[in-house]
Amino acid sequence: MTNYRPASWHVPTKQQMEKPGSSLAISRKLSLTGAVGPADDLPPEYWQALLDDPRLHGPDSGRGSSVRMLRLDQIPKHLLRVSCRRCARTVEIQKVDAVRLYGRDAIWRDVGQRLLDNTCTQRTGRHEEDGCWPSYDAP
Repeated sequence: MTNYRPASWHVPTKQQMEKPGSSLAISRKLSLTGAVGPADDLPPEYWQALLDDPRLHGPDSGRGSSVRMLRLDQIPKHLLRVSCRRCARTVEIQKVDAVRLYGRDAIWRDVGQRLLDNTCTQRTGRHEEDGCWPSYDAP
């Protein structure tokens, strides 16, 4: 039991570190190449990942964003929900009531923003900080 030491004390031998396929040799190679610094060019994989991002084509290319840009008469659901990402409040309205209050041609994004702003509790007095951050849902 004199050779017992915790795992953190184990230092690999030179042969173990140079053995092909060992994780130590791979990590040594990675550490020699270095990380990308602020002055270095970014790798082409980074730029390709940016180009392949589905959000590249604008704010309306996401899954939930198509619902928020529809007019009220184009939305198939009868219950509309908008929640605030800032204060976690949720406001629901039936499509019939929204059409009655705001008109058939009103866009759901504008209606949802007005619903949240009418009952907003996050008032600071500064225009940049006031109001809720809407997240549009149509359950």
